[in-house]
Amino acid sequence: MDVLRIAAFSDGNSGGNPAGVVIGDVLPDAADMQRIAAEVGFSETAFAAPDGDGWRVRYFSPESEVPFCGHATIALGAGLVRRFGDGIFALALNQAGITVEGFREGSNFAAALQSPPTRSKPAAPGLVAEMLALFGYVAGDLDPAIPPALIHGGSDHFVLALKSREALAAMAYDFKQSQALMRREGLITILLAFAETPRLFHTRNPFASGGVYEDPATGAATAAFAGYLRDIGWPHGGSIDIVQGEDMGMRSRLHADIPPMPGSSIRVSGTARLMD
Repeated sequence: MDVLRIAAFSDGNSGGNPAGVVIGDVLPDAADMQRIAAEVGFSETAFAAPDGDGWRVRYFSPESEVPFCGHATIALGAGLVRRFGDGIFALALNQAGITVEGFREGSNFAAALQSPPTRSKPAAPGLVAEMLALFGYVAGDLDPAIPPALIHGGSDHFVLALKSREALAAMAYDFKQSQALMRREGLITILLAFAETPRLFHTRNPFASGGVYEDPATGAATAAFAGYLRDIGWPHGGSIDIVQGEDMGMRSRLHADIPPMPGSSIRVSGTARLMD
């Protein structure tokens, strides 16, 4: 089976989050997709097959299926452009219908996804306390302007916004403890964020629920986070930029356009590079 290896949300010719992309005539069985994703070993592999005028898509991490993955969608967009040329592709996910637009950009690709609808709600104090203890933070490390919350943009995430870049760089946690907590709460990632300016954020994303310590670029969490900033009236000015993966040596860049309508889709865009 032909598996493309594409780094999504790259910083030019470096960085980005590696994803597997499998484009076939039909989707393999779920057990085979899980096995292939484990063999590829990236945080996600996207599987796509023709479905009417669009594509049926499923995403698998090394240990589980996820309902939506942003970086693998960007990688899939690059893979579809590589095979079929520039265009907008309709994608039917397990729980939503979205689109990815892609085009060639020199030797690389550029792509933009339209996320599923977003929503958010405040996090319960007990869960916040568990999250702080998991990372060894205290309440004084948090940015009070962006309270801890449960956020959604096709999948569920938890956000902790920190007051300093130093606190973000110091992120560390117990993998098994985090995995148990995230699976209990149905969380795909935990997003830790620092606001350098109102429109420029640095983020990190533990992905223990899927068997990965940290993601260098997380489009689904970025969409959910952008929707949350809209919900709390953050002065985003219509878009935000995110730098992720710096502390892993995999600097990645993500851009999110934020329309004013509450709950509406977020457009997340970036570049992608072939790794083969």
